[in-house]
Amino acid sequence: MNKEIRSDNDQLLLRSFIGGDESAITTLIERHRKKVYNYILMLVKDPQTADDLFQETFIKVISSLRAGRYSENGKFISWVLRIAHNQVIDHFRGGKKPAHITSDDAGYDLLNNKKLADPNIEEEMIHDQIEQDVRNLIDHLPVEQREVVVLRHYFDLSFKEIAQQTGVSINTALGRMRYALINLRKLIDEKQIAFA
Repeated sequence: MNKEIRSDNDQLLLRSFIGGDESAITTLIERHRKKVYNYILMLVKDPQTADDLFQETFIKVISSLRAGRYSENGKFISWVLRIAHNQVIDHFRGGKKPAHITSDDAGYDLLNNKKLADPNIEEEMIHDQIEQDVRNLIDHLPVEQREVVVLRHYFDLSFKEIAQQTGVSINTALGRMRYALINLRKLIDEKQIAFA
């Protein structure tokens, strides 16, 4: 039910932003920043590139919203992650770079927004290192287990949605998650990693 409330709030914030309330987009970016950034970082494995692609993603999101190219037929975060995915694909293609859009073009300055600044860099570095360690462990899982973990924890999909996305039963999706957690615990023990 919380996910539904958040999804409804996303739609209300989107309508507010489209209606001229600039602060609504800041709230949306703050709400989904970590998930979108981590998704990009998981794919590109370079913080500098992830920062650039994150900014390009939200500049494209804002431009698309202003141009009326968003329809409320799904979750806002799913739409943003598709844009992020396309930005990553464009990045890896190299030659086919997206048209560079500046913050001025989008009418929103992502870089100089104090609300998006992190207050404590040391805590952020520790948090980032733990996330990197977890992502490295996830990379050692079998493909089916890795897919379920990524869809559940990075895309925030329910097990029903994961089952539909992967073409398996809910019980199979749950089983894959169970085995993924067992394997992650074994990897943590083997590599003697402490998350404290």
